[in-house]
Amino acid sequence: MSVSAILGGFASYSKLTSSNDDDWVDRLNHLYTVILLAIFAVFISGGQYVGNPIECWCPAHFTGSFTAYTKSYCWVKNTYYIPMDTPIPVDRDNRNSEELTYYQWVPIILLFMAFMFKFPALLWRMFNGGSGINMDKIVTMTAGTQIGASEKREETVGHIAKYMDRWLEAHRQYRYNALVRMRQKASRVMCFLCSKRDGTYLTGLYIFVKVLYVVNVIIQFFLLNGFMGDWYNLYGFEVLDGLANDRYWRDSPRFPKVTLCDFEIRQLQNIQTHTVQCVLPINLFNEKIFIFLWFWFVFVAVCTCGNFLFWIWRALFLRNRVAYVKKYLKILDEIRSEEEKKLVRKFADQYLRDDGVFILRIIARNTSDILLSDIVRKLWGIYKDKPLIKKSLDAENENYGPDSQA
Repeated sequence: MSVSAILGGFASYSKLTSSNDDDWVDRLNHLYTVILLAIFAVFISGGQYVGNPIECWCPAHFTGSFTAYTKSYCWVKNTYYIPMDTPIPVDRDNRNSEELTYYQWVPIILLFMAFMFKFPALLWRMFNGGSGINMDKIVTMTAGTQIGASEKREETVGHIAKYMDRWLEAHRQYRYNALVRMRQKASRVMCFLCSKRDGTYLTGLYIFVKVLYVVNVIIQFFLLNGFMGDWYNLYGFEVLDGLANDRYWRDSPRFPKVTLCDFEIRQLQNIQTHTVQCVLPINLFNEKIFIFLWFWFVFVAVCTCGNFLFWIWRALFLRNRVAYVKKYLKILDEIRSEEEKKLVRKFADQYLRDDGVFILRIIARNTSDILLSDIVRKLWGIYKDKPLIKKSLDAENENYGPDSQA
């Protein structure tokens, strides 16, 4: 295998782990949460396959092979939990209803949950290139100029602005009809219905990915309910109540350490039934892991839902993008006449549109406002130098020149 192929493999891996074309809440979901779940899965797998995940107290007449069989059988079959001060039910159905069915599958379910958190990011990586612009490259180039020489930064910012200008101009509507006008009106409400020629492709795709993040983090609780039991939704409150009353850490009924196991041994025509008491050391770690995951998922859910509503507010209200661009132009003192004040709205609504402003927001979230100001200034200069815009500004300057004021 060549060196370039190896480096290309690492580059592909880095694309899957993290990039600069999203915000910190997205990375909270598809990067940090995935890393946590993967670490927990590896840790629990080590406890299951390296150590002894279960130990059973077998009758004295059991030999070494019988004891090994008992431990393997009870680990595979499931055990059940009956408190020490409660008699063991005689009815087999009552015992089966108390079975613990999760502990063998914890590593697999953690890895599956990690994949679900990663899936929206994979969709974003796959489809955002359809916009015709490499957002990750733009943000990376911009971030690379933060500590460089001013001349180099100015040159890089100029290249980025020209690249964005070509991209913005290449995805214009080349013809207008009733269908196009209807779609443009629909884009103000539902950007998912529109295409990149309407300037809403990236924004619509990103909002859709945000929806997937919200749906996923909510589904995680239902998934764990089905895996652990219907009690998991309120598990965190149960833990807090137990800590307040100083009773939770003594013996958790959700993750019991001492359980029971029934098994049958056939000897010729005789079937002997045995009930043994087993210890699940792995539940000591499962308990702490799933307590932490409950609070972590609540934190991620709050951040994700709040971030989603914030982006929806940005996407649906047109005045947000005008105010966003105008803020940077005012800081740089680039608005010097009444005509330029009116021109800012056209600059934001007709030139940058939703996708252009969206890219600027992503740049600001991954670099700094200073660099974004430089890019906005360059784009503003390119826009004003366009023939129709320049002609309009020149006419305005002639009307309000020194002679007219006199």
